[in-house]
Amino acid sequence: MIYPESLSNAINSFKRLPGIGEKSAERFSLSILELDEDEINAFADSIKQCKKTLRRCSICGHLTDNETCSICTDTNRKDNVICVVEDFKSVFMFEKSGSFQGKYHVLNGLISPMEGIYPEDINISGLAKRLEGIKDAEIILALKPSVEGETTTLYIKKIFENKNVKVTRLSYGIPMGVDIDYLDSLTLDKALLDRKEI
Repeated sequence: MIYPESLSNAINSFKRLPGIGEKSAERFSLSILELDEDEINAFADSIKQCKKTLRRCSICGHLTDNETCSICTDTNRKDNVICVVEDFKSVFMFEKSGSFQGKYHVLNGLISPMEGIYPEDINISGLAKRLEGIKDAEIILALKPSVEGETTTLYIKKIFENKNVKVTRLSYGIPMGVDIDYLDSLTLDKALLDRKEI
């Protein structure tokens, strides 16, 4: 072992985070040695606090440190327009753009029978309950263009096809600056299907 045991333990801890390899974990571990005692304690406390206080919103499933999240309790947002996303990371991405003024519903996964994930394993029933009694409801399906995303989209569309709920989805197109040769067939199919008149 080339590292002292305590440093090796720190490196291994950082490596457990997604996207962090050996080099990054080593750099992070060595960087914390430059912090003073108060900074180290604040760093550790902030991680512990996240684990201790963050939970899923009882309405939409997004992350919050209260019973319900700030988006669900915001009376300035549209209650009848709900953007359905796979996980809370997607909510953060939409919120950074600042253009969506409706509310969200986090499925916490996608249907994937190959991985043993079925409709009852994700938060679809909560979506159906939320939409009961809402007039002029629209759900926007903002799921990734994958087999699992398509399966989940079709399943949700089927649930609401005979109800008074408008079901739309994000338009998937070709990103700017990307050569068509590098696109997968699903993206190309979606770009063709979602084409608009110019």
